[in-house]
Amino acid sequence: MSIFEYNGSAVVAMVGKNCFAIASDRRLGVQLQTVATDFQRVFKIHGKLYIGLSGLATDVQTLYQRLAFKHKLYQLREERDMKPETFASLVSALLYEKRFGPYFCQPIIAGLGEKDQPFICTMDCIGAKELAKDFVVSGTASESLYGACESMYKPDMEPEELFETISQALLSSVDRDCLSGWGGYVLIVTPTEVQERVLKGRMD
Repeated sequence: MSIFEYNGSAVVAMVGKNCFAIASDRRLGVQLQTVATDFQRVFKIHGKLYIGLSGLATDVQTLYQRLAFKHKLYQLREERDMKPETFASLVSALLYEKRFGPYFCQPIIAGLGEKDQPFICTMDCIGAKELAKDFVVSGTASESLYGACESMYKPDMEPEELFETISQALLSSVDRDCLSGWGGYVLIVTPTEVQERVLKGRMD
C-alpha cells in the first residue's frame, strides 16, 4: 500500500460562474480501520482562497501550518492578501524544497483572483503544478472522481447548481473507494459570501 493511501482521502474543486466549490470527505483512517469521521482536509487561507490537502494526515496538518505561517508573513509585509496564482507558486516552491523527503500530500488550491475569476490547480507531492479550467481532484478516490466530474460538470454553473454537482460527484465517488467517505464537507465561494455545508453519506 502506498503511503498516500494510508489515511484515505478524496478532495475535489470545481469552477462555476464567478465562483468555485471545494469539497472533501471526512474520514480519517489507518488503512481499513476508521479512526475519526470529522477530519478536516479543506483549509482557509483567506476569504477567497482555500487549500485542500489529500494524503498522509500528519503531513496535511504540518503543511497547512507552514503555509498559514508564510501567508501571514506575506500579509504583514505586503499589507494585502495573496493572489491564488502567487499562493500556488508558494506551495509549489515549498514542496519542491523538500523533494528528497517530501510531504506526502497532494494539494488542491482554489481561489478567486482578479475580477473574481476562479482559479483552481493541483500538484503532486514535489510541487509540479497542473492548472485546470473545469475541475481538479486528488486522493485515493481520484479515479472515480474523474469519472463522476467528467460526466456531471458543465461550464458557468450558478452557486446552487455547482453545490449540487460537486456534492453528487463526491458522494458517488467515495462510495466506490473503501478508504474515503463518511460524509463530505463542501465550501461554495462567491465574491460576496462563503457557504459551508456538511453532507451526510454512507456510514459503512
